[in-house]
Amino acid sequence: MKKLAFILSIALAVTACGNKKEQKETTNDTVQLEGTISVDGSSTVYPITEAVAEEFRTVQSGVKVTIGVSGTGGGFQKFSRGETNLSNASRPIKDKEKAACAENNITYLELEVAYDGLAVLVNPENTWVDSFTVEELKMIWEPAAQGVIMKWNQIRPEWPNEEIHLFGPGVASGTYDYFTEAIVGKSGSSRGDFTASEDDHVLVQGIAGDKYALGFFGLAYYAENKDKLTLIGVNNGTEVVKPTLETVSNGTYSPLSRPLFVYVNSTSVKLPEVIEFVNFYIDNAGELSEDVGYIPLPAELYTKQKENFKAFVESNK
Repeated sequence: MKKLAFILSIALAVTACGNKKEQKETTNDTVQLEGTISVDGSSTVYPITEAVAEEFRTVQSGVKVTIGVSGTGGGFQKFSRGETNLSNASRPIKDKEKAACAENNITYLELEVAYDGLAVLVNPENTWVDSFTVEELKMIWEPAAQGVIMKWNQIRPEWPNEEIHLFGPGVASGTYDYFTEAIVGKSGSSRGDFTASEDDHVLVQGIAGDKYALGFFGLAYYAENKDKLTLIGVNNGTEVVKPTLETVSNGTYSPLSRPLFVYVNSTSVKLPEVIEFVNFYIDNAGELSEDVGYIPLPAELYTKQKENFKAFVESNK
């Protein structure tokens, strides 16, 4: 059984963040915390973090967790300036983003929280597409396709002589980066004549309203909109596979399976509410990620994440 590969990185210097905190004792000796935790970044990871935050509020009602959705790239821009405590990311941090963090003395811990499969989708009225090969998806999405590959019958002759209308995440999205790397062969490289949005709900609406549409985004947003969209399988070189809990976790949905991340900066772990929230996140990410349409990591990997976070907190006291 194939496994996705993971890399945990812990940086050594310290950075500044400015959330104030207070704590008070309740009558049952449970420490109740107060403060604000700022999160931004990937729209793909957002449903997991929001689900965790909602559950966290039931045990720490005095802590406010604010979650923005500016895309993985936009989130890292804010994170590198020390404007957020945590950053949601649907891809690992890039070298230029690492450099931006270093310039501002921002150091961080990378935590993997779940797996995701990228969904390839068409309108339910599309009766001709039953699957794509990776080569066909590349033919449609590569930069050279712009102004050239415009109709469905250019992909397969038996398909309609009608325009393909493309929808996908914006260029600041980690989902866009991952798709282009996996399908086109170079991250951030694609044709430009498609409807782009950082808001996956906009993409859902676009595909759902256009018989000749084709698009992609994270699997969870398909799970929310099954009645409006048709999920298309991808040929992995051996067989046609659709993304499911099983095919994403065992690697057969290739090459469109990936890990999802949350990044924590070093000064934020001086705040007890952040420590409490991140520990709560790791403890509950498996169950809650599945609830919102993603695939949990194996239990032993969450245990490893917990150990790494504990070491990170100790090293930044």
